[in-house]
Amino acid sequence: MPVEIERKFLVSGTDWRQGNGSRYCQGYLNHDKERTVRVRLTDKQAFICVKGITRSASRMEFEYEIPAGDAEQLLKLCEGGNIQKIRHTVIHKGLKWEIDEFLGNNKGLVIAEVELESENQFFEKPRWLGKEVTDDPRYFNSNLAANPYNQWCNQNNL
Repeated sequence: MPVEIERKFLVSGTDWRQGNGSRYCQGYLNHDKERTVRVRLTDKQAFICVKGITRSASRMEFEYEIPAGDAEQLLKLCEGGNIQKIRHTVIHKGLKWEIDEFLGNNKGLVIAEVELESENQFFEKPRWLGKEVTDDPRYFNSNLAANPYNQWCNQNNL
């Protein structure tokens, strides 16, 4: 069974910025507590992904490449708004960090994610990492589609 172990952090500064990144558009055909079904269209590929419930930093994940035209049609069927972002990839101390610079209703939010081999894996944090938000459901992409960052970020509860 494929399991994703991922930790998320807010990002500060711009030292992480390398290159132009890739544009992503993604939406959710289903998102509830038990599962999400995501459609993602990038500059080069398209995917459909089913993710199970998050427990700590782990969850089941099944992702499959689909034709870009199918993804474009599926994005029209998604619940809530679609997420627009630019994804940057940075290698730091042997680990691949994916840094999402959100656009649209989530503009101003920058989140770094790292996938790990185990929940207890040690890693050296880059200096541009801020507060960890792995356990904060507001920062789940599926929740950002339904309740964008710009609707709650100024309520002093970050």
